[in-house]
Amino acid sequence: MGSEKAKAEFTIEPFIEGDPGPHVEETISVAKQSGLDVEIGPFGTTVIGEQERVFELVSELVKTAMDNGASRISLQVTSI
Repeated sequence: MGSEKAKAEFTIEPFIEGDPGPHVEETISVAKQSGLDVEIGPFGTTVIGEQERVFELVSELVKTAMDNGASRISLQVTSI
C-alpha cells in the first residue's frame, strides 16, 4: 500500500466556451499547484497521483469550485 495511484476526472459547470469563469480557473489553479499530474482537456480536467493525495485534492477542488460559483461538478475517481 501507499504507492497505489488514482485518477480523478472532473468537469465544472456552468460551462461557457471561451469564458471559463473563476469557478473553473481557480479550481484548475489549485490542481496545478498540487504537484500532481494534471491534464486539462476541452471538457474536463484529469489529475493523477498517489491515491491519498488525489482524495485530499478532490475535496479541495470541490470546495474551490463551489466557493467560486460552480453550480455543478461531475467527478469520477478511478484506482489505477
